[in-house]
Amino acid sequence: MTETHFIEIGLIVKPHGLRGEVCVNYFADSPFLLKNTVWLQKGKSAPVEHKVVSSRPHKGQALLTLEICHDRNCAEELRNVKVLVPDAELPDLTEEEVYLHELDGMKVVLENGSLVGRITEFQFNLGSEVWVITTDDKKEVLFPATEEFVVDIDIEKETVTIAPPPGLLELYLSEK
Repeated sequence: MTETHFIEIGLIVKPHGLRGEVCVNYFADSPFLLKNTVWLQKGKSAPVEHKVVSSRPHKGQALLTLEICHDRNCAEELRNVKVLVPDAELPDLTEEEVYLHELDGMKVVLENGSLVGRITEFQFNLGSEVWVITTDDKKEVLFPATEEFVVDIDIEKETVTIAPPPGLLELYLSEK
């Protein structure tokens, strides 16, 4: 039997209303991942599969109703629970697309080839994707991951080439 690998696609952040609906910071582009079933993981516990009753977009997030949750108290207990899907259920990508989990740990370099660090975390602030790049000396750079600043992603070489906005690296890496 092969082991199932899960990918985090969201985080339940709060209850919504009185009937058990929850508000999810949703990290995926595909609305179809919140259909049928999702897996929930509380802390470090094993993921548990749950049937989805409904899902809908709401103010840049997703609202999710699960079969197990019928009131606000239940929804409150789901706060800070990760929403996962098995990686086998992820939709196929075009050649220009990558999944964030594929970038985790990749080396980040400038266009001249100099090393910035490695991608260690992803943040989603007001709909913007931000990569946390950790340097060899443990400094963190919050990098806005936009088409304008990401020059190339080479999955085979496990390298991301960036062209950061002027002053960004100096802001994080200067000796203060």
